[in-house]
Amino acid sequence: MKNKVFAAMMAAAMVLGMTACGSSSEAKAPASETKASGTQESAPAETSAAEASQAEVSQPAESGDAVELTVFAAASMTETLTEIAELYKAVAPEVSLVFNFDSSGTLKEQIEQGAECDLFISAGQKQMNQLDITADSEVNTDGLDFVEQGTRIDLLENKVVLVVPEDNPKNINSFDDMIAGLKDGSILLAMGNSDVPVGQYTQKILAYYELSEEELANTGSITYGTNVKEVTTQVSEGAVDCGVIYCTDAFSAGLTVVDNATKEMCGQVIYPAAVLNVSTHKDEAKAFLDYLSTEEPMAVFENVGFAPVE
Repeated sequence: MKNKVFAAMMAAAMVLGMTACGSSSEAKAPASETKASGTQESAPAETSAAEASQAEVSQPAESGDAVELTVFAAASMTETLTEIAELYKAVAPEVSLVFNFDSSGTLKEQIEQGAECDLFISAGQKQMNQLDITADSEVNTDGLDFVEQGTRIDLLENKVVLVVPEDNPKNINSFDDMIAGLKDGSILLAMGNSDVPVGQYTQKILAYYELSEEELANTGSITYGTNVKEVTTQVSEGAVDCGVIYCTDAFSAGLTVVDNATKEMCGQVIYPAAVLNVSTHKDEAKAFLDYLSTEEPMAVFENVGFAPVE
């Protein structure tokens, strides 16, 4: 009997133990689920941090970051703009100026063909007009639209002069002397090509004196340069008897100026400048253009013969 009671008590104890184990397992389950739920809730926080980090990297460059500004300028500005570039480092140290100096006609063609350029400074109105959609269609015959409207200014005025090589072997002392020598075939004149502003000014001078450039070229009385620097070099080397260039180039090359062309002879020599609408740095280009009209750079221009436009 005692054995039967003992067996019954043992069986009851085993049932109670199994029930207790089951209850313990069920009690722990919610804790496990909470842990998993907690992991899922923390994941979005980690993802947001990663997204925030990526967003920070993707922010646009700040204004103080380095900028390379490409300036196309007439060859006659080589010395002055090179000097001004050094001064501008103190004004805008984050801006690196890259210059392309050549004849305004060549620069205009390069811009038209897609060359990278932020700012264009021409030695003649014609080349700028050919890129300006607002210019007369008789000049801008192709309807080109490269000038950022509202940025174009007349920056400088230059002078067209007659220069001679060292010792002036043909004793040419004026435009009148040049014309007399061309008429009798006793001199050789250097001038710019027809697509070069200084060449166009020279053409006007010859027309003013009623001389035919074509006839003079056919008789071998004229030699040409693709830009004003080439004409200057021909005179400096004594390869010609005289040349028509700008007073600024004469100053830079140390050449003797024997005469100045008047407005009646060739018109006013204006250097227009404008930011291009294809520029990727319009603000920086406009800032540099504005700077060129201030006192410090203007003093550099005036030192070689340029003048503010009046």
